Amino acid sequence: MESPSSERNRAARELFAPLATTYDRYARLLSFGQDPRWRSFLVSRIEAGPGDTVIDVASGTAAVAIELARRHGCKVVGIDQSREMLAEGRRRVVAAGLAERIELREARAEEPPFEDDAFDGLTFTYLLRYVDDPAATMRELARVVRPGGRVAMLEFAVPSRALPRGAWEAYTRLGLPVAGRAVSDGWADVGAFLGPSIREFWARYPADRLRGIWEGAGITDVQARLLSLGGGIVMWGTRGD
Repeated sequence: MESPSSERNRAARELFAPLATTYDRYARLLSFGQDPRWRSFLVSRIEAGPGDTVIDVASGTAAVAIELARRHGCKVVGIDQSREMLAEGRRRVVAAGLAERIELREARAEEPPFEDDAFDGLTFTYLLRYVDDPAATMRELARVVRPGGRVAMLEFAVPSRALPRGAWEAYTRLGLPVAGRAVSDGWADVGAFLGPSIREFWARYPADRLRGIWEGAGITDVQARLLSLGGGIVMWGTRGD
């Protein structure tokens, strides 16, 4: 019998796998250009150099992995559960001329197949909404980072102020589903899914609770910055001793 976690993983794969070749284009469009800006800020939170190796979890089409390699000159190992996303990611890595510095592997974030302290830093993007136990997943992610290595996360958020919250609600309840339907059936499913998924996650894991989960995983000096009037959040910290 499959575990609840693997059921959740399968649902995410089925939702996003058909969109691999168009994912980056429409993620940019449907976020009004914010998604690439958020990813760039995520990468800026990592401290790495040419002699370091960073793991990018939920790497998808390798957008973050490519920016890590370009900005920091480091090597990157990206993992993702979707073969379709990884195939598109490998195509993009080759096109970027970074095949010698970026390796993509199929693996689940909840069970990264690496030894303790294997990496100098870690990034992950839009991940914790798709795992059943964020605390256990954070412990596993922290485990594979060496003490002193930086960990950074990008996730959608729900604005707290009244006017941005009203605009967010209008877009996620009405605008995003309509825009998704205008693109394709697959993007229509994503447009209908994202608002409830983000809303439910932040109801269960507000920022203070999420910070506590990070600290419970052994990550210190945890900081966060809201982006785009609270529509996105980057959280980062340092793996403790």
